[in-house]
Amino acid sequence: MELTFYGHACFLVKIGATKILFDPFISPNPLAKDIDINSIEADYIFVSHGHEDHVADLLSLAKQTQATVVSNFELITWLGKQGYEKVHPMNFGTRTFDFGTVHFVPAAHSSALPDGSYGGNPGGFIFKTEAGNFYYTGDTSLTAEFTMIPYYGTLDAAIMPVGGNFTMNVEEALIASNIIKCDNIVGVHYDTFGYIVIDKTASIQQFKDAGKTLRLPEIGATITL
Repeated sequence: MELTFYGHACFLVKIGATKILFDPFISPNPLAKDIDINSIEADYIFVSHGHEDHVADLLSLAKQTQATVVSNFELITWLGKQGYEKVHPMNFGTRTFDFGTVHFVPAAHSSALPDGSYGGNPGGFIFKTEAGNFYYTGDTSLTAEFTMIPYYGTLDAAIMPVGGNFTMNVEEALIASNIIKCDNIVGVHYDTFGYIVIDKTASIQQFKDAGKTLRLPEIGATITL
């Protein structure tokens, strides 16, 4: 599995021939100014919650790629009102897609759509595929919900926020990695705004000191999960 980072909490995971984009927020992000949004391809777009820094490019990229958008029921209903109907609504539960099985699980956060309407329950996604298993926590604080994650199986990687203030910080993400029993972490949701700027070198070292790996890829970079 390959992950391409587009900044903030937006990334694309390639599973075999299937391309899955997460939380599209690129064009308003000055740190992602060198990303050619018109070149992005996706078969699916998964959205963790409705905040603007996760859906700003959702409609335009959905139309561009003709991807199937997967998210909570309320967000999918809102997207339908914008005229996009190639969708799959979920609530916390499990669904098998052509690339593997997805468990939609709770996140401790809030969710409102850009027009102020209710964005449904925020969540994260556990992907179980023949190529490997990974967990995208979505925006979340450190939460007891993490204690349930190991029951879904062994994780090869986890993608989680490390910026603090609105979500977990580095110290809390390290605790979360212990709870979910995953030592291979990709950090997202940092540096975009003044509230969430981190010391990347110190953060990576903190995980290393704990015998774990924290990867903070450059925007536009592709890594193997």
